[in-house]
Amino acid sequence: MSRRSRDRGEGRHNTRIMNFHQSEHNSVVIIGAGISGLCVAHWLKQKGINVTVLEKDSEPGGTMKTVLDDGWLIETGPNSALETTPLFSQLFDELGIAGKRLYANPASSKRYIVKRGKLLPLPTNAGTFLTSSLWSIGGKLRLLKEPFTGRARAEESVADFVRRRLGREILDYAINPFVAGVHAGNPDELSVQAAFPKLYALEEKYGGLIKGAIKSRKERKQRNEVAKDRAKLFSFADGMQTLPRTLATSLGNSIKLDATVSHIVPMRAGKFPIYTVSYSQSGMDLTMEANAVVLSTPAYATSQIIQRIDPAMAKTLDSIYYPPVAEIFLGFEEDQVGRPLDGFGFLVPEVERRRILGTIWSSTLFPNRAPEGLVALTSFVGGARQPELLALDDEQLLDMVLSELHSLMGVTGLPAYTRITRWDRAIPQYNLGYHNTLNALDRFEQNFQGAFICSNYRGGIAVGDCVMSAEKTIERVIAHLSLI
Repeated sequence: MSRRSRDRGEGRHNTRIMNFHQSEHNSVVIIGAGISGLCVAHWLKQKGINVTVLEKDSEPGGTMKTVLDDGWLIETGPNSALETTPLFSQLFDELGIAGKRLYANPASSKRYIVKRGKLLPLPTNAGTFLTSSLWSIGGKLRLLKEPFTGRARAEESVADFVRRRLGREILDYAINPFVAGVHAGNPDELSVQAAFPKLYALEEKYGGLIKGAIKSRKERKQRNEVAKDRAKLFSFADGMQTLPRTLATSLGNSIKLDATVSHIVPMRAGKFPIYTVSYSQSGMDLTMEANAVVLSTPAYATSQIIQRIDPAMAKTLDSIYYPPVAEIFLGFEEDQVGRPLDGFGFLVPEVERRRILGTIWSSTLFPNRAPEGLVALTSFVGGARQPELLALDDEQLLDMVLSELHSLMGVTGLPAYTRITRWDRAIPQYNLGYHNTLNALDRFEQNFQGAFICSNYRGGIAVGDCVMSAEKTIERVIAHLSLI
């Protein structure tokens, strides 16, 4: 059943873009209401373009979900975001939520790394680096060779890149735990060129990391961007899902929840195709037509949607690895924790042979994450390092995490609150050879004019990366629509 005539009348706003008042040339369907798709929809609608967002879940946000339960605030996805781009402030002002933004407690700037069963602070400057016991004197002196290390001759993993430029100890007690904690990844498998393009560019453009870090500051300033190690960490008073919920509210009838897209088909009409989007909602099979489609679903979901029109691309998308991750959120009485919660939390290097990736001290990071007199700890298990641990049942996971927290933090007794969240496919891994995947995505968009891919398996996994990718996508969508 065609819904074209009815849906074209929805969501029409100002007409600041030339010709976009002509509704037959400005309909866009965005598939997926994660942060990428919602930002695309929001900014396109601001431009007077008729948008419809189709989301299979009953609420917006994708993995960015917040649970409020009897005084506990649990983030089942991103716990926070780094303010790396001015687009955040622009977006929050447009949505009227700038006043709800919370910056992290200054105490949380301290981060710990596990070494020999102890939590050691990660250095924050040259002075604390020199006195840190995380690395030996030899490991520190190894950095003196970095400016004299040549460029790589072939694609490298993150581990190979760091070993070559900075040495094994920096890999083991800085990069390895960071990659596992943030990407849920394995540095021996991640492509430095794809997963850390800015780090890779320092070598390619400037010949080294130290020289590049110094010279690139000016370029970041010109782009009005902030380096991740200097960016402020933020959330919202009611949690991270404040952002997608507010975006969805601003979209009004332009967003359709519980709407599962099965496939898209381009129907040639003149030079540019009209896309027929087939989806189901409330037990009905429906279709919608649009001049452009933005695919903002995970790679494995996008694969099913494009299977009919590009089986080869679908197979490529299916090959993107999403490791499983379990989040174990625990609440304790303050006196059950045997050390001060004076930081962000800790990360665990692989060489320590522990069974957790790290733990965030959630109630230190932001206020109102736990009831009065209680503290909240969020631990992570699995990832590309130990995916087999997700085969454990909830009771086994809880016992394992409690054992690790007792050993590392002196936590005693049973938790006052427990919530376990499992992601069977958590974060896309930009593994070795990923440039072939990115090239395939470019070819797909060239072959199917008017179809755009905007998701965290392209352009970066961080929240800020997704917002910046959304801005780039709307520029491409507008350029396409202006040609019709």
